Formats: sequence, structure tokens, C-alpha cells
Amino acid sequence: MTHKSNNNFGNIKFSVLDLVPIAEGSSPLQSMNKSLELAQHVENLGFERFWISEHHNMESLVSSATPILIGYIAQGTKTIRVGSGGVMLPNHAPLIVAEQFGTLETLYPGRVDLGLGRAPGTDQLTAKALRRDRTETVHDFPRDIVELQTYFSKENRHAAVRAIPGEGLDIPIYLLGSSTFSAQLAGAKGLPYAFASHFAPTHLHDALRLYHQNFEPSKQCIAPYTIACVNVIAAETDEKARFLETSLQQLALGIIRNTRKPLPPPVKSMDGLWHEMEKVQIGKMMHYSFVGSKETVKTQLANFIEATQVNEIMAVSHIYDHKDRLNSYEILSSLFNGE
Repeated sequence: MTHKSNNNFGNIKFSVLDLVPIAEGSSPLQSMNKSLELAQHVENLGFERFWISEHHNMESLVSSATPILIGYIAQGTKTIRVGSGGVMLPNHAPLIVAEQFGTLETLYPGRVDLGLGRAPGTDQLTAKALRRDRTETVHDFPRDIVELQTYFSKENRHAAVRAIPGEGLDIPIYLLGSSTFSAQLAGAKGLPYAFASHFAPTHLHDALRLYHQNFEPSKQCIAPYTIACVNVIAAETDEKARFLETSLQQLALGIIRNTRKPLPPPVKSMDGLWHEMEKVQIGKMMHYSFVGSKETVKTQLANFIEATQVNEIMAVSHIYDHKDRLNSYEILSSLFNGE
């Protein structure tokens, strides 16, 4: 899907990352249905892709069975690309991932992305339950990517172990990261790279620099391609957007206190809910949060794109009220559609 070019954002693509959050008072089923409604909404608005991220053992998120949810989103949409942001590869055998995404690509041809991460997407105890007796080393992630690419290749048709469906399908692979390790790896392998600046902003510029320095053209990518994931909360006024942001701030507070609960409604003030050090810590964690009216978000995003030179913005919006979340993406779309 192509976007109308305008003076501010040129050919920058805009996409959505969804963690399938449970808002306080909602059920898992309601949360999944809201995600589908969001995907249909952003498809109509002209967003490029809709990714779902793998998380486990979290009362606030229901994105644990990621490929199943991607299929659910794909069957309810028509044109938007769907995929993982990402599948945490160390949790799975590469063959299983190849079969799952081969199945998705067969059902929804030309629409499926496979974003891969190397974090567990959960706590260490749950990671152990997922991986059983497997101990992850620094060498495993690159080796697993090669194995996955082999299963997707036409050349693997004579091998003893094959991915059916999956073999010979053109499923683009993206590497995801929040540090410099995956950036260098993505560059060396000639794969597009997505950085999780929405919660881990510290290494963004170093990671982008290392990705470009290490980039080697490949069959999938002849030139570097970068995506930055950022928090976006847009509303009619700066004041309302800052009010809506308090849900995200409370969610972040739960993360640093390890008391993760469903997404709470916004509050008039965070004073009294967090300590000063927590406020500072959350401010750093959520550094790349673009919050405000259309004009405010437009300025913030334009400055970010100028500073990073990324090819694509992937927005995640932790907003309690579903109508406010839909509206936020509508405001965001008006920027890249030149309205």
C-alpha cells in the first residue's frame, strides 16, 4: 500500500505494533476482538503492517499464541501486511516457526512478515518452562536464523527434514532488537531491522549506526531498511493526550515494580502513584513517546525521523478506552496522508 507523499514525511511508512493488551474490566476475548477491530481500522487508514508481539505469563497481555492471533487478524483483513513483532525464536524450534508461518503465508499469500527476536518475552521462570532444558548461548540465535532460512529455501526440497508448507515461500524476515547485537547481525545478514525504542531507547542511535556500518546486500534487501517502534498517543488536545498517557505510565510502573496488571484507566495526576525516582525511570524508559495533539505529534515525529533517518515508524498505543485508541491512530494517519 502506498502513501500520499507530503513535505513532512516523504516516503516514510507507518505501521502498528499490537501487544493485544487487556484493559481493566475487559476479558481476553474482548481484547482479541478489539485488536481485530483496530487492524481493520488501520487498514482502512492506510497503515503498512500490523504486527503482534509474543509475550507469556502476563496478566495484562494475551499475545502468547502469536501465530494463531496473526491468522485471526489476517482472516479479518484484506490488504494490510500482518506478522510478528516478534516471534521470540529461542522459545521455538526453527522448524515449528517455518511450518507455522508457511501455513500463514499459504492462507494469506503476500501479506505475512516474520519478525524475530531473541529475548524470552517473559520472566526467567516462564522462559525455562517454555524452553525446558535448553540453555541459550550467543551463538544459537544466528544459527537458528540460518536454519529457518534453509527451511524456507527451494534448495531444501531434497533435505531429510523439510517445512511443509513453508518451503519455497517468500516470507520476509525482520530482525528485532533493543541492543546492538541484533543490529550488527541484521546488517551482516542483509535483513531489515526493527528497534524497540518504545521501551528500550538507550541504544537506538548506536544500533542504527552499527546496522548501517555492517550492512551487506542480500536477496531480500539490496539496501538497509530500518523500523523504529515508538509510543504514540494522539488526541484532540495536548491536555487530553497527556491524560490518556497516564494509563501507559501506570503500566510502566507495574513493569518496574513487577506488579503487572491489566491496562488501567487514565488518572488526572500520577502524583502520589509513583515516587520521584520511579517517575525519572519511567521517563527514561518511555523517552520515545510522542504524546499530544496532531500538530504536537507531527513536530515530534518529524524531529525523530530527521534524527534517525528510519524508513518506517511502527506505533504502539497503550490507551485504555478503545475509541480513544482508534482515534489516536486516525490522527496519526492524517499526518502521513497529508491531511
